Amino acid sequence: QVQLVESGGGLVQAGGSLRLSCLISISMHSLNASAWYRQAPGKQREMVAVIISGGAANYADSVKGRFTMSRDNAKNTVFLQMNSLKPEDTAVYYCNAHQVVVASERLIENDYWGQGTQVTVAS
Repeated sequence: QVQLVESGGGLVQAGGSLRLSCLISISMHSLNASAWYRQAPGKQREMVAVIISGGAANYADSVKGRFTMSRDNAKNTVFLQMNSLKPEDTAVYYCNAHQVVVASERLIENDYWGQGTQVTVAS
């Protein structure tokens, strides 16, 4: 079973920065995509940033220019650097790993999730 362990959340003042990390228990090369999602109280989970097949990161409009997603393949770790944080960034942040495998001549898609890490931005 693939495991994802996030760290780096916490409480920060508006305008501050945090860096989230996600350690993945399998090789990054076996993943088709990795992503960060967040879920605020009373809202649906939304994608914040995604890297597909080792390409460039794509971001939600709400975080463009402030958040940067990166990967360290040697350490099987993905990062989310969050700068200029706003109170509306307050949420539980989840790491996601997406994998497509072939089994019995069928494509099977698997999504794996971390336990989530709380980010709270005070105004």
